[in-house]
Amino acid sequence: MLDGRAHVRRGIGLRLWLSGGWLLFLVIAAIFAPLLSPHNPLEQDLFLGRLPPFWLPGAEPGYYLGTDSLGRDVLARILHGARVALIVAVAAGVLTGLIGSILGLLAGYMRGWVDVVISRLIDIWMAFPPVLFSILLIAVLGPGLISIIIAIVVIDWTRFARVVRAEAMAQSAMDYPASAQIAGRGRLSTMLVEILPNVLPTTVVLLTLEMGIAVIVEAILSFVNLSISTDDPTWGSMISEGRGSIHQAWWVMVFPLIALFLTVLSFSQLGEGLKDRFDPVLR
Repeated sequence: MLDGRAHVRRGIGLRLWLSGGWLLFLVIAAIFAPLLSPHNPLEQDLFLGRLPPFWLPGAEPGYYLGTDSLGRDVLARILHGARVALIVAVAAGVLTGLIGSILGLLAGYMRGWVDVVISRLIDIWMAFPPVLFSILLIAVLGPGLISIIIAIVVIDWTRFARVVRAEAMAQSAMDYPASAQIAGRGRLSTMLVEILPNVLPTTVVLLTLEMGIAVIVEAILSFVNLSISTDDPTWGSMISEGRGSIHQAWWVMVFPLIALFLTVLSFSQLGEGLKDRFDPVLR
């Protein structure tokens, strides 16, 4: 039994190290992208169009992952595209978690008319198809980084609100909140000091998962040219551009796709690892 638990803990630790390691590498690469990039990601040279990666015949020195049809360096564009992905992931994830968690905490602990109003709002919001809703919001707000973040926050706050509401209801049904109120603590103080710390682990897990979802949403919107300016490199726009030349220059599409896959998988595995780490049974 103990060996089984130790094996589970080692698996959780390995998952956290691998996912956290990739995300840390990505953060460092995004911050120092101008220093790490071998070339300007916007610089075009048609004479260098569709150069293969360094290990294939016909490669040019300095273009480690090749070039696209306009002669732009793929590695440089991936590094600068990581900036957009991480900005959207962090900003949208934090704002979504903050708004959804506050509403869910109020609904789960206050109950009564507060719970009714917030629950009905969640039901109405979830009736809209998320992809169509996001495209509609971008069409109204206009393309841009701020518009993408706003669209993700407006759509995804319900995920936090539902989960945090259920967790807050479960925590408020226990004895310790009632004991705190008997001791003279007010309802608001009990919610912030007693309930909130016990809901935070669930919120942290949801936050990492939401960051992965935000990266996917940004990639989808940039794939259909509804993200930031088409001149700025994003993983979704690179995948869209490489789709048309997949047979002649597969690397233009494959490398940003790999970066996108590893990033979303790392956020997901980080969330799963944190959930298992916070699991009281495994602890």
